[in-house]
Amino acid sequence: MGTGKSSVGRFLACRLGYSYRDIDAMIVEQEGKSINDIFSEKGETYFRSVESSVLRIVLQDSSQVVSTGGGAVIRLENREAMKRFGVVINLVASADSILNRLRDDRERPLLRDSKSLERIEGMLAEREQYYCDADIRIDTNGKKVEDVAREILKFLKGGA
Repeated sequence: MGTGKSSVGRFLACRLGYSYRDIDAMIVEQEGKSINDIFSEKGETYFRSVESSVLRIVLQDSSQVVSTGGGAVIRLENREAMKRFGVVINLVASADSILNRLRDDRERPLLRDSKSLERIEGMLAEREQYYCDADIRIDTNGKKVEDVAREILKFLKGGA
């Protein structure tokens, strides 16, 4: 969340000549309501189930860059599927950077009640055990989208 997944994903897909798929956007389209509304009306458990279902379908295609929400990796089935069908890249940013990037964002249900440095640090700490399972982790702090994409391309070509 707030690490640049969507921006980097779109840029990278363009550079590779791949399609770009954003799981959260697909969920919004499928459900016909915002992620905030899904969380409010049906809860996080429902959202995570839909997320897993959409991810399973999307991963059947090839030649694509897929951006998941930051919580998709919480479920073992999602991590296993992503590893099986592609390269898993974790974009990392400091809690300060994330807070700054999301300061005016109202579409993050897990930060709706408390958009604080402490809350973001807590979420990052809770998810670290899942994030560290990625094939590569790239720090996006202070970097341009192009620079992050260049690091990913270097890794994909075996240069990292």
